[in-house]
Amino acid sequence: MTTHSSEDAASAVATTHAAAGLPRLTVTPAAAEIMQGQLVKRGTPDAAIRFGIRGGGCTGYSYVFEFSDKPPRKNDEVITAANGVRVYVDPKSMIYLEGTTIHFEKGIRGHGFQFDNPNVKNDCGCGESVNF
Repeated sequence: MTTHSSEDAASAVATTHAAAGLPRLTVTPAAAEIMQGQLVKRGTPDAAIRFGIRGGGCTGYSYVFEFSDKPPRKNDEVITAANGVRVYVDPKSMIYLEGTTIHFEKGIRGHGFQFDNPNVKNDCGCGESVNF
């Protein structure tokens, strides 16, 4: 019996996504506007957002979404949103994030960034942790 790791499965989705000519990562205009507003509010309008995946959380992985005052790392992918906001993604995270759309949602239960990730097999009830 052959077993496949979650990285193999996510890599297969990434390859299919790239072959279809779809964007590797999309930031909606509403999300980009909020990102830019937060960067300006903290006094670093030229900084970027680092987005990635790390091990942890109740289902295996959690998202990393933080400010970055440093230039991108050597192999980072730099995604530029409509208003010029830059999002840095490291290569290993991109395997799991390929095809993700970053939204900003406002609703009755609050507001915040939402990640529509086609690679996720399941997530926890709180939405903070995912599995691939």
